[in-house]
Amino acid sequence: MAIETVPEWMAGLEDEDVAFIKKFLLASGSLKEVAGLYGVTYPTVRLRLDRLIQKIHLSEDTAADPYVALVKRLAVADKLDFDTAKLLIQSYKKTKGKDA
Repeated sequence: MAIETVPEWMAGLEDEDVAFIKKFLLASGSLKEVAGLYGVTYPTVRLRLDRLIQKIHLSEDTAADPYVALVKRLAVADKLDFDTAKLLIQSYKKTKGKDA
């Protein structure tokens, strides 16, 4: 892939996210090995990977409703817990559906 065609989801990642992905790939997807490289536990690396997956999903949703994207960003950044985020999004969608 040419550098000019970097996918939008990848362009939005921070440098440390890209470094994590590189280490993950070089470790053949072994979270245990990545945990050793970072000097942390397996659950810590699993959490990091889960958050990275959420970031990627979120970047794909940015073309969707801006309010929903904002709530998801806040949840991924630990500014809002996921249960509250889901409630806000559900309530918003119900309200929006009534306005349509």
